[in-house]
Amino acid sequence: MEEFTYDLDQVTRITASAIGEPGQRVFYVQARRGRELVSLIAEKQQVQVLAQSIDQFLEELVEKNPLLSTADDFMLISDMTLEEPLESRFRISQMGLGYDAERDLVLLIIQGLEEDGETLTARFSAGREQMKALSQHALQVVSKGRRICGNCARPIDPEGHFCPRMN
Repeated sequence: MEEFTYDLDQVTRITASAIGEPGQRVFYVQARRGRELVSLIAEKQQVQVLAQSIDQFLEELVEKNPLLSTADDFMLISDMTLEEPLESRFRISQMGLGYDAERDLVLLIIQGLEEDGETLTARFSAGREQMKALSQHALQVVSKGRRICGNCARPIDPEGHFCPRMN
């Protein structure tokens, strides 16, 4: 069995969020199990794809296993804020999802690289309810970014932006 740098089997809490002003935000995926808190830096697009992938994954699980309750039956978790101290263990390079049918847990496998090239890994397992809450919160966080220019599809900063199509 593979050894993970950080292995939070059955997290007590999992979230994805950002700190900072739009255009300057730093995104995190964060999980807690007991006293252990693991925060990982992510790109905005990684958080968005993770949220969409979780939704699709949960839908496919229910299609394959009709006896599972659907995510619509769940009470959603309300507190999805990042916890302090916010010390990132590594920057995410890849993520994947899996399912432990025996325990009805969704597995989030994350990989990153240290500056010296060493591969670091994290495994977070969580209930479907927790993963659905993570997905919904992450999509809300991503949507609160800068407005997008209708001409060039680039983000517009508060002080405006240079649009190549308007030149």
